[in-house]
Parts: sequence; C-alpha cells; structure tokens
Amino acid sequence: MIEMKVAGIALDAVTRSPIVLLKDSLERRALPIYIGQDQAKAIISALERQKAPRPLTHDLFVGLMETWEMKLERIIIHSLQDNTFYAILCVRQGEAKKEIDARPSDAISIALRTDSPIWVMEEVIADASIPVDRDADEEERQAFREFVSSIRPEDFSQHKGFKTGGEA
Repeated sequence: MIEMKVAGIALDAVTRSPIVLLKDSLERRALPIYIGQDQAKAIISALERQKAPRPLTHDLFVGLMETWEMKLERIIIHSLQDNTFYAILCVRQGEAKKEIDARPSDAISIALRTDSPIWVMEEVIADASIPVDRDADEEERQAFREFVSSIRPEDFSQHKGFKTGGEA
C-alpha cells in the first residue's frame, strides 16, 4: 500500500466532470478518480476547513463516530473493477476494529475531516495512476540499468554463507 494525499480537485477538459487527484509523497504518481459535483464540493469544503451552519452528511458521520468514541484509522482504496474504484473505512472502537465499505469520494471526504491517512493498494496505482515526474522515472530506470550492468558474479560471493564454484 502507498499513502497518498489529496492534491486537489480538477475538471475533466472534455466532460467537465470533477476529478479528485491523489498524489504519493514523492509526487511521482497521481491517481485521478472521477467523482460527482456534490462529492467535489464536500472534498473542497474539507480541504478548506469550511464549516456549514448545520452538519452535512460527512460531518454527521464524523459526529456519530466521535459520539460513539470511534476513530477512523485510515481509508484504503483497494480495488478498481470496471472503471469503478472501491474503498473501505478502517474504524476502531476500543479494541474492536471494523472495515466499512465506502465510495472513495465519501471515504476521502471523511478522512480529510478526521485527518486520517489515505492509502491506495499498489495494484490500483499500477492500473490507474499517471506519471507526474517522467524525468525522475527515467533517471530511476537508467540508474537501475547501470546498476544491473555493473553486477559481477564476485559481488555475490562476498555475502556471508554464499559459496561460488558449486561448493556446498
């Protein structure tokens, strides 16, 4: 799993649909998730720490968790199936831990309101993320190629307990 942060809300240039954009800590990968207008408003209000005069749905959920002494430990965006992302809320109440199915947009909105971490499974990032820093990616690939091309069999014989030449 990779921890990600909300980088912001964007609009798809063609459809004008809102997208929540998550980025990893190195800002090397971005994960765009299409969401609805209402979910975009809820995420923006959480990012800007705006308080509505009366509790909105996500505020109500957070209030219920606080009243029942529950803590959102993290959210996990765990899969992508047929262009739909799936998430869970990992909630703790005392010693009891529960996972609650949630739309990623709702989970993100609640995580922002509770300062809880957002985690994404590596398979989801591999399937749906976009590179942010192509130059850094290429530098990393080139460094790895240089490392691999410089490895010699003798380099492995220096490790404890490793014998060369077929000795046992």
